[in-house]
Amino acid sequence: MSAARRAAVAGAAVLLLGGCTSFADTVTTGTAPSAAPTTEAPDEVEAGGCPAERARPDPERPVVTLDYRLEDDLVTVTGTETVVFTPDRRVDELVFRLVPNGPDSAPAGNRLVVDDVRGDDVDAGRYEEAAAADPGGLYVVTLEDDLDAGDSTEVELDFTLTLGSRGFDRFGTDEGVSWWASGAPLLAWEPGVGWAEDPFVDLGGETTTSPAMDTSVSVSAPEALTVLMTGATAEPSPARDGRRTWTSTEPVARDVGVAAGLFTTERVTTPGGVAVTVGVLPDGELPAPQLAEWTSAAITHLEAHVGPFPYRTLTVALLPDYGGGIEYPSMIFEATPSRLVLVHEVAHMWFYGMVGNSQFRDPWLDEAFATWAEAVVDEQSAFGYQAALGMPGEVGGAMTDFPDDNTYFDVVYGKGGAALLAAREAAGPEAFDAAIRCYVDATAWSIATPGDVATALADLPGALAALTEAQALGKDDLPR
Repeated sequence: MSAARRAAVAGAAVLLLGGCTSFADTVTTGTAPSAAPTTEAPDEVEAGGCPAERARPDPERPVVTLDYRLEDDLVTVTGTETVVFTPDRRVDELVFRLVPNGPDSAPAGNRLVVDDVRGDDVDAGRYEEAAAADPGGLYVVTLEDDLDAGDSTEVELDFTLTLGSRGFDRFGTDEGVSWWASGAPLLAWEPGVGWAEDPFVDLGGETTTSPAMDTSVSVSAPEALTVLMTGATAEPSPARDGRRTWTSTEPVARDVGVAAGLFTTERVTTPGGVAVTVGVLPDGELPAPQLAEWTSAAITHLEAHVGPFPYRTLTVALLPDYGGGIEYPSMIFEATPSRLVLVHEVAHMWFYGMVGNSQFRDPWLDEAFATWAEAVVDEQSAFGYQAALGMPGEVGGAMTDFPDDNTYFDVVYGKGGAALLAAREAAGPEAFDAAIRCYVDATAWSIATPGDVATALADLPGALAALTEAQALGKDDLPR
């Protein structure tokens, strides 16, 4: 998820675009069956261990309220975050990740500072020097007493975000537009495991882990700007003192993306009932109706392979053409006018948005799967991956296992996508896609592991062999 990079995969020119591996700029046409999004699932399990329906989100998931104010300089964002947290194990602190302070973003001038923290159970707050930039990449809120599993605490954090980038990143500002994602302290909790305090890395990839959260967002912005963001967005408030306030809700957001600019918007509804909103800037390289058509088609094509779209809505902001694309729950920053890049980012709504993963420990679980899904939709692009299986490197490596960006992109995206395509060929497309839908439904709204993939593929030994050979799966992941 970073600026555009070029690498060679299997002798083909691969454009690695901000979380996107692209071998072509076309998507196959045609129709595909679709179904309405759902997060409901009964407890029944079909034969073979596949759930009868998609898993429900945790009813005790964190509840987050974000109140942002984009100042008139379009560079400074102030805000307050309220978190109601109910752990599933005893804790004595809360840990938040300050993504803008990481080594991949801080040098461009991005910065997130916690100005104050409060709450009935709060003892103090401190920075952990876990990133290249002062004040650091982790913020720890210590509690006066231990919080038992099942008990709740409420914490409020005031913060200031500075947008330094004038190129593609999670945060940035350019003429007439500002955008930020992971722009507030991010609750770094892995249910069943504990706090994710993994080190930052100087690579163009994520290292975050966060649970699905019931999230509400409010953004105050100069009245000339249109705000696009994660979640179902209400009509803005009437202008007052030169500003308008925009609000949205998303019951299952791991994180939040916001873009404020001179957007022209277009709204469509997919055959499966997903409300799509796209926005383009005055000098955008795509007209809004075309971007809306591409987005709707991507959702419909992907639903045919991996099941119903996870969210009620999807919003796409077309930024200046920095060469990139980056996904957030029900929100995409599209920074290149590429149809295939868009498909990759839409695929992340299933792989990262709904099926979460430790992006430090298991980056292939979202990036390789999004690359695979992109290639399944565009069969022509899949041909370029064949030789990628011969690359050195472990697809299942953690972020610290990759010495540089090229190796990371080549192995996780290129070889990882190729390994999943080889697994699909070995098992047969119909059987493999059915097993992946089982994996998606079983791990929805949780933090998945490679072992979950192996469990879903347990009856497809050819698929397991292909992923084991690529070192996506290890011995400890395989069914016994």
